[in-house]
Amino acid sequence: MTNIKRAGLLGIEDLDRGEIEAILDRARYFQPLPNETYRRLDTLKGKTIVNLFFEASTRTRVSFEIAARRLGADTLTIAAQGSSVSKGESLVDTLNTLAAMRPHAIVMRHAASGAPEFLARHLQIPIVNAGDGTHEHPTQALLDARTILDHRESLTGLRVAIIGDIAHSRVARSNVHLLSKFGAEIVLCGPPSLLPRELEALAPGVRLAWSMTEAIQGADVIMMLRVQLERQHEAPMASSEYFRFYGLRVEHLELANSDVIVMHPGPINRGRELSSDVADSQRSVILNQVENGVAVRMAVLERILS
Repeated sequence: MTNIKRAGLLGIEDLDRGEIEAILDRARYFQPLPNETYRRLDTLKGKTIVNLFFEASTRTRVSFEIAARRLGADTLTIAAQGSSVSKGESLVDTLNTLAAMRPHAIVMRHAASGAPEFLARHLQIPIVNAGDGTHEHPTQALLDARTILDHRESLTGLRVAIIGDIAHSRVARSNVHLLSKFGAEIVLCGPPSLLPRELEALAPGVRLAWSMTEAIQGADVIMMLRVQLERQHEAPMASSEYFRFYGLRVEHLELANSDVIVMHPGPINRGRELSSDVADSQRSVILNQVENGVAVRMAVLERILS
């Protein structure tokens, strides 16, 4: 199992349940109470964190920046289009340059699966994976779990339906790895072209469904995914056709448990992945996920660096 304090956070798959629970418990401490602002601490005062984003991001990038600053750290964000990578510099040379400046940790998002692990092998500082290709997005799974626990006593025994572009989703993979460690029943649902059969072997307790009705029946949590057109090599299903078969609508919620919660990692494509009526309903916890992103990333950075 990975020692998060030494290696950083590269993925959920290698974390044990105790490590996950420790992060989630600490994130709860960082959640503000109603009508309370976030705590500002000096836990990481004197630390410098570099956010290295080779893919476009708003929620994750800003969330990491805010989390670091609320812990008292200094942050520097570098985007690929504003770095020497755009001039032809290799990833290795970019990493070596950053290492020479001696940051205390690097948060990295990259289009290539395994890029943060590659970085970790070359540098002796903690690396946090902010999403790598179709591999993993560990802090997203952690904030999703924290959000679920805000509405449920435990992750154990929950029936979770994850619906959409499963094939290209690092969010789905990290959530499967996390939820399976707690004994959740996980149903992956999507069009056959976006739901490879081998995903059934990803973790214990996973099964596949090609019907929204089957997937949502009795669900405690419905997690919708973004259709990742930028990663698809085949002709995508038309937006209206996709919504007809795999878009979440109000009538679907009647098939789930009465207290079902609806999640989405964002950005939302209304009218393709879910209707506005669902996105803005009382069942939706999408904005709660965004808020919990800061608390969870504070917990991760603190655990790695303090």
